Amino acid sequence: MKLLNIALLLALGSAGAQALADDSHSTTAANQPPVETYTYGTRLDIKRVIEVSEIANECGPVPARMTYEDSRGQRRTVEYQVMGTGCSNG
Repeated sequence: MKLLNIALLLALGSAGAQALADDSHSTTAANQPPVETYTYGTRLDIKRVIEVSEIANECGPVPARMTYEDSRGQRRTVEYQVMGTGCSNG
């Protein structure tokens, strides 16, 4: 659960920015890791965060993605739900 909280805080805190983005533009879709869907209880082995997607400007839960490197050096992508940035309190 702590890892989910860390991932959500990282995603919300870095909206609009890419953390340590990979400059390689020659990567094809075939070389991309499959996207795993986060569910409660999923164990994440995060050594280094590579990229976090922007959070949609909607009011309600929206999908977000985080690409990271695990302790074995493998690149992984996980998709999870976060609260959109379009809600107002007034």
